[in-house]
Formats: sequence, structure tokens, C-alpha cells
Amino acid sequence: MSPTVKFVFGLHNHQPTGNFDHVFEEAYRKSYLPFAELLERHPRIRVSLHHTGILLEWIQENHPDYITRMRRLGERGQVEFMSGAFYEPILPIIPDHDKVGQILKLSGWIRRHFRQTPRGMWLAERVWEPHLPRFIRQAGIEYTVVDDMHFKCTGLAEEETLGHYLTEEMGEPVHVFPISERLRYTIPFRPVQETIEFLRSIATEDGRNVAVMADDGEKFGVWPNTYRHCYENGWLEEFFRALEANADWIEIVSFSDILDRVPPRGRVYLPTASYIEMMEWALTPGKTQQYEDFVEQLKRQGIYEANKTFVRGGFWRFYQAKYEESNLIHKRMLHISGKVRRARQRHPRSREIARAQECLWKAQCNCAYWHGVFGGLYLTNLRNALQRNLIEADAIVEKSRHKNPAWIEAEEFDLDIDGHAEVLVKTPLQNLLFKPSSGGRLIAHDFKPAFLNLTDTLMRREEAYHRKLAHAVAPGEAQPAGGGTASIHDLVLAKEPGLQGHLHRDWYPRSSLIDHFLAAGATLEEFHRSQHGEEGDFVTEPYRVRHHARAAKAQVTLTRDGGLWRDGRRLPLTVSKTIRTESLSPALDIAYTLTNGADAEVRTRFGVEFNVNLLAGDAHDRFVWVDGQTLEDRRLVSRGENRGVTRCGLTDEWMKVRVAWSFESPVTLWRCPIETVSLSEAGFERVYQSTVIFPHWDDVVIPAGGQWVVRFRLEIETL
Repeated sequence: MSPTVKFVFGLHNHQPTGNFDHVFEEAYRKSYLPFAELLERHPRIRVSLHHTGILLEWIQENHPDYITRMRRLGERGQVEFMSGAFYEPILPIIPDHDKVGQILKLSGWIRRHFRQTPRGMWLAERVWEPHLPRFIRQAGIEYTVVDDMHFKCTGLAEEETLGHYLTEEMGEPVHVFPISERLRYTIPFRPVQETIEFLRSIATEDGRNVAVMADDGEKFGVWPNTYRHCYENGWLEEFFRALEANADWIEIVSFSDILDRVPPRGRVYLPTASYIEMMEWALTPGKTQQYEDFVEQLKRQGIYEANKTFVRGGFWRFYQAKYEESNLIHKRMLHISGKVRRARQRHPRSREIARAQECLWKAQCNCAYWHGVFGGLYLTNLRNALQRNLIEADAIVEKSRHKNPAWIEAEEFDLDIDGHAEVLVKTPLQNLLFKPSSGGRLIAHDFKPAFLNLTDTLMRREEAYHRKLAHAVAPGEAQPAGGGTASIHDLVLAKEPGLQGHLHRDWYPRSSLIDHFLAAGATLEEFHRSQHGEEGDFVTEPYRVRHHARAAKAQVTLTRDGGLWRDGRRLPLTVSKTIRTESLSPALDIAYTLTNGADAEVRTRFGVEFNVNLLAGDAHDRFVWVDGQTLEDRRLVSRGENRGVTRCGLTDEWMKVRVAWSFESPVTLWRCPIETVSLSEAGFERVYQSTVIFPHWDDVVIPAGGQWVVRFRLEIETL
């Protein structure tokens, strides 16, 4: 009997919650549609396909004919449809009831529209934790797929990963298939014959070996240069023809075919893991550089390939420690998930509460919770989509709880799980989340009528890949040697020149109500670069807090007994800030009292930093304004100084929102953008994160033992 091998070709098609419509459309035109057309021309090719619910809903609305074509491909046996969690969350980090509910939702969609009952599921980012089989099984799923590295980390040899295994949790069994790392990198980035030769090398007379290639569908058309490579230059058609020409020994099958015809190789217990790159990206920058240098050292010594199962990076959940912005969204999601679940128990048939659950599930989409090669957390539109859905879900639940339209609440608890309590003030129009343990800052400011978190920004920080920026080239300049095209992981591109000049590092998290005491010579440029002199110890240090909410009014007072540092001496100074709001008012009345504890007069420069993210820094319909003054450049990404300001603000004509500050005493106003330099699919890019509004008083005089008081108002309104 001639040697044969079974080959499973799986694809995962996904676009995240909040992605732009034109991105969906481009992915459809360059990847999903041409792949479907190619399948139709090659009826002997079989694939296992996973589409996320986010993508299916968009396709159903914009290209319903694709759904019909897919169903026909399924009916003629070419496509096995895989389930998954509908809105593509990282399954281990969402509540258990949401895990099962999201999988059931996508399975139901597939049954209704594709007329198949899915037996398997795609695991977002292949993030595996050992407790998952119980919930996967509860959702009616028989198998999932993860990387072969998961298996090799248990001690299995390469040849032992050519088939599927059983695993279980508390007696709930699930089949797991290993994805070949080698095939992930040869398809479609190496000449077709290289993949055929690999398949021939693992063919056996009993034909029981199974090779699995399962990866992002976007690598066939959307990733840089792959549309030309796969379709215009014909790589994918050549691959399909090669499979057909060798059909006497390459059997193209689905995952379900393997379940029905090939027994599992045994029982396995997989460690917590994801694909190799993901585990590397989860490390801190310093450890990433150390990891990369160590891998290069092993490669130079010729011992990496034989030993790489013992060289692993980090752990997916560490992203929530690495990026406190991600952690805050995640912990707010967990908090709101509990509220939604309790509301569903109280109102099981409520359409509004069902809507809240949908919003919650959308906010569990994984992409903006982490950052690797792609934009992820750095993309403001993706973060905004999570925040928007969380705010809407929360608003629906709160409306169901309160019969009095003028309700107001304040509570103190450790929302972000850092060992320190936050203060959350809630009204029908706003959520205000204060962090007394770190500067008494306002770390979330939700304006509910627009479902907008004004403080949704990101601090500028070091990333491991920044050291590669000096070697980046413009898109289209670099091509690999040896045939094929470069993997997205290997490309080092820059979308604009001079990006190194925009690499700044923030020494404190960006948010609002940040209290600064500027050194005498500090300039706007230094402040923008986060390199200004700071005399006070208030920006990140703890404040005491008192709060109350009654009679449709709430008040939060944050106080710190700190000091100013001059010539090696500490001058005692107390800062107390009081924020008042009312139930039906989208405004904050803010009062600062600076108390001089020294025995001599103190003169200082004091200011309060706000960060507001209106998403599009260059858009003409979003701008800065100052009453009585004409700005040469009013874009949100502009920098400038205005003196004698009593009223200023930001306007967003697209979202119909205006944010305005009014000051009792005139201020010097600095404005500047927070822009990060990060990696995306197309290379290094600058991303607008927020606009800093920094009103400050240049000559604050506080007599010995005396006080200085200032008041101002922050208002938000819909246009």
C-alpha cells in the first residue's frame, strides 16, 4: 500500500467589534470572497471554516449572497462550519455563564443559516487553559484546535502531534487537534512544493497521520502583500491544484471526518498556553528583549529547533498586568457582567435586558484587550467599541433598577483588583470612577447619552519592538529572498518617516484630574514629551477620600498631605479637591484648596490635567476652541498655548458632543495630543489616543499657613 496522509485545512475569519466598515469591506473583497470563489472552482478541496459572529452579522447585512454561497458549499460537502464564542472573547477571562452562552449563540446561528450543527469550535487566539473542556462540553462542542506547541510542551514529540487527542476537566471530555507550526509558516509564505514535500515526508502506509493547517483567513489576501501573492500571482490556486494532483496520497478531510474515522492517539493534558508569538508578546519589554536575544543565541548554536519546546514566553493574562488600561476595561466588564446576570434573573423575558447582554458580549471581544504585532489595545476605535457597549449595558441595567428618574449613587470598592478601593459615582447621565490610591485621578468618565468614556486613553510606554524602528522601511520596499512572501511577523515597515521623534514615555497613567506643580522653567514642549520638571508629589501618590450621595446630589473630596520639593527641601502642602455633581446634570463643579503648611510664603505653578479622547485627532469635525480667541490650528492633535482663558472646550460634531471648561479665574491653557507609536499589520504607525487639556495658574501665591482656592466647572452636552 502506498503511503498516504490526511490533511485538514482550517481557516478562522474575524473582524473585531468596532472595526471600521471599510476594513470589513476590504477584508471581504480581498480575502473572504475570493477564497469562496476559488473553493467553488475546486470542488474537491474541503475546508473547515470558522467565521466569528461579528463578521457574520456584517456579511449578512452587507453581502447576504455570501451566506447563500457558503451554505451551498456546505451542502455539497466542501465546508465544515466551526462554532466558537460569538463575539470572539478570550474564553478563559470571561465569566463561565458568558462562555457557554456565547458558544451556544454562534452554534445556533450556524444551524439556522448554514444548516449544519457544528461539532467543533475555534478558540480565540488559541488561548488554552486546562479548565476549558468543562464549558466547551456544556455548550455541546466535541472538539477544538490549538497549536502543536501546546502538545510539545507536555513532552510529546513532533511525530506524536500528527493526530488528535482527548482531554477532560472533571470528566467532561473534549477532542483537541494540534495545528502544525511548520504549515502555519509555509502556507502561504513558501513555495507550494515545500508544503507538498512536507506532507509526503509524514505520509505512512496506514494513512493515520493527520496534518492540520488552521490559521487566520486574512493571511490569504489581507495581510501585507498577500492578495497579490495568493490571488494575482496565483499561489492559492497553485496550492489547490497541487492538492488535487496528489489526491491519490493526500486525503483532504475535515476535523469531523477525523473524529468519525480515526481514533484519538490517547489522552493528554495541555498546559496554559497560546501560540508562540502570543506568549512572547505577553512579556514585559525588557524580558521580551532578553527572550529574543536568548532565542538568537540558541539559533546561532544550532540547538534552538531541537529544544524550543523548553523556551517559552509569558502568559496571556499578564496583559492585564502589563497594561492597566486593558485591566480596567476587563474588570469593568466583569463587574457589569455580574449586574447583567442578576438583571436577567430578575427579568428573564425583558427585551431590554437581553439587549444589555448583547452589549456585554460585544464588549468581551478580545482584540482591544491585548497588543502584539497588530494594533489591538492601541486602536482607539476598538477600545471605544468595548467601552461604548459596556456603558450601554450598564445604563440599561441601571434604568431597570431605578424607578426614580433622579437617582444617584456612590460606592467604594476595589473595582480594578489592585488592593485599593476606587470610588464610583453613578447617575442617569454619568459614571465617575475615581482612584484615590493613585493621584485621586478620574480614571473613567462615562457620558451615558453618547455611551462615551471621555478618559479612554493610553499612556505612552516602551514596547519591545521599538528598538526595531530604526530599521523600518516604507511599505512595499522590502521583499523576502527565496520565493514566496514575508510573514506579517517578519515585516518591519513604517507608515511615515520620522516616527522615532514621536517615541515619548509617560511616567504616569493618562487620565483626568491629575494635579501638577510645574517647575519654574517647564515648557509646553517638555510637558508634551512628559519630560517637564515636577515639584509636587501628587500625580501618582495616594489621596484620602470622603464621599456621599443623597438628595439627587453627590460629592467626592480627595485630599493629600504632600509637599513641594525645592533645593532638596520638602515644603509641606495639602491639596484637597472636591467634585460635585447632580443626578440630572451632565456637569462637574470642581473646587481645589491648596493649604500651605510651611512657615513661609509659597509661590508655585499649579495645574490640573484632563485627557479627552474623541477618537479622530485629524478630523475636521472634531476640534478645540477657546472663547474670544482664534486658533491657527484647532485640530485635536494640535499643540498650543493660550493665556487669559476663562472658557474653552472640545467639540465633536460627528458624535454630537461638546466638552467645556469654565474658570472663575483666568488660566494659561496648554493643549497637546497623546500619540503612541505602535505596530499594526502595515507597520509602525502613530495613533491618536487623547487630547490633553491643561489649565494652569502660573503664579499661585499661598501665604504661610494660608490657603489658595480655585473653582471651575466641566460640562458635557449633546449638540
